[in-house]
Amino acid sequence: MEYLNPARAPYTAHDRALIGTEHARQARAHFARHPSYRPTPVRTVPDLAGTEAVHVKDESGRMGLGSFKALGGAYAVHLLAEHEGGGTPFVCASAGNHGISVASGAAEVGVDCVVYLSEGVPEAFAQRLRGLGAEVRRSGQDYEASMAAAIQAAERNGWRLVSDSSWNGYTGIPLDVMRGYTVLFDELADPGALPAVPARTTGPAASPGALTGLEAYSGRLNGSSAATGGHSAAHGAAGAPTHVFLQAGVGGLAAAGAAYVRDRWGEQPKIVVVEPEGAPCLLESARAGEPVRVQGGHTTLGRLDCLEPSIIAHHLLHHLADLYMTITDDQAADAARLLAGHGVHLSECGAAGAAGLLALTPAARDALGLDEASRPLVVGTEGPLEPK
Repeated sequence: MEYLNPARAPYTAHDRALIGTEHARQARAHFARHPSYRPTPVRTVPDLAGTEAVHVKDESGRMGLGSFKALGGAYAVHLLAEHEGGGTPFVCASAGNHGISVASGAAEVGVDCVVYLSEGVPEAFAQRLRGLGAEVRRSGQDYEASMAAAIQAAERNGWRLVSDSSWNGYTGIPLDVMRGYTVLFDELADPGALPAVPARTTGPAASPGALTGLEAYSGRLNGSSAATGGHSAAHGAAGAPTHVFLQAGVGGLAAAGAAYVRDRWGEQPKIVVVEPEGAPCLLESARAGEPVRVQGGHTTLGRLDCLEPSIIAHHLLHHLADLYMTITDDQAADAARLLAGHGVHLSECGAAGAAGLLALTPAARDALGLDEASRPLVVGTEGPLEPK
């Protein structure tokens, strides 16, 4: 499923107050003092998916924790400990990686941590959490059930809840988590991190016919015309990716990435949000114009299997994202195998953004101006669960 965003509008000063390059600078300065912090590499795969090259931000080695989430939960925990002091335990729900980050941060500040996992989370994550000193509790059959249990435990015991999702009345800590994620995007702005994209004087974005095609595509997908806001394919934006594909569960990474990209590189890069076919909560929220809970279906993409979006993520993505799309479990598995053949070893969830790029229909490629001169960015969010 593909949904071209009819609410697309420019990044605003209000968006910047939530998440922008300045927040990334502050978070990066914080992590620069951490002994395990190093920028993660960018793997470039030429001629992939009919493009000039695809840049893969490889988060599989992030701070020894195996995923980009090392930057989020731990950052929020560190800030809480700085502002409120230690003592009161931290609690969270997790599909795996967020809990590892929270547990790692809690261990670093010497505070107890309890992590709620649903029954479907692999035991490998539970073992890693215990290795970090966290108490692991299983609750419910899905992420939402484990989240409900964590909220109840926080209220009952007076513990500090560290969630990577947000809802009415609970936004401050999730926002810090998202600001931590921006560090990985800020690393892309370092000199030489991404090769400059050759300027083009002609192409889909400059052609009046391309705009007509975009409007026609919007009508076919959405049943209405999309507001394009004058944004265009970014073939001429030196040093910037032309397209950014961001996988999403509750949407924290996707929204943090979208806000950073808009603040750093402007309106030109096309942003695509990729969700599992069985859990399209952000796509359906965009379609509804407000956060909605979806019924969902089976998916093996466990770290993306979320049925209700973060309200902060929806607020940002509903006007910063250009396209929402879903992928199948098989498409994610195929993308992971393809990237492994190029020396980039990721889980199927980690390869979901690349799967979205590979799965785009010809109409969507045309609408996004994706062609042989494009240089998309995908984020390899996590390594294999059991690295070979």
